[in-house]
Amino acid sequence: MRHRCRVPQLGKPADQRRALLRALTTELIRHGRITTTKVRAKAVRSEVEKMISLAKDGSLTARRQALGYIYDKDLVHALFEQAKERYGDRQGGYTRILRTVSRRGDNSEMAIIELT
Repeated sequence: MRHRCRVPQLGKPADQRRALLRALTTELIRHGRITTTKVRAKAVRSEVEKMISLAKDGSLTARRQALGYIYDKDLVHALFEQAKERYGDRQGGYTRILRTVSRRGDNSEMAIIELT
C-alpha cells in the first residue's frame, strides 16, 4: 500500500524515475523553462527548489550535494554564482507552472514550468 507516500510514481521504476527527475531538473536550470506533462512538472518542482536552496546556502557541502544531483558541473557553478543575487530575498517559490493545451497523441495535460 502507498499510504502517505508523497513521491509521485510517474509510472516508472525508482531508478528510471530518479534519472528522469535529474534530467528534467538539469534542463530546467539550464534553459529556465521547459514543457512537460503537468504531473512531471509538479514532481520536478520540489527538486528544483531544493537545488536553488542549496545554491543559496553556498557552502562546500551544499555544492557537493548539488554536483551529485545535477548532471552538468559547469551548470552547478553558474547556479551557485547567480542564486544569491537572483533569489536572495525569497524564501521559496522559485518556479511557476503554467498549464497549456493537452497533448495531441494521448490527451495528457501539458504544462510549462519556468524559473521566476
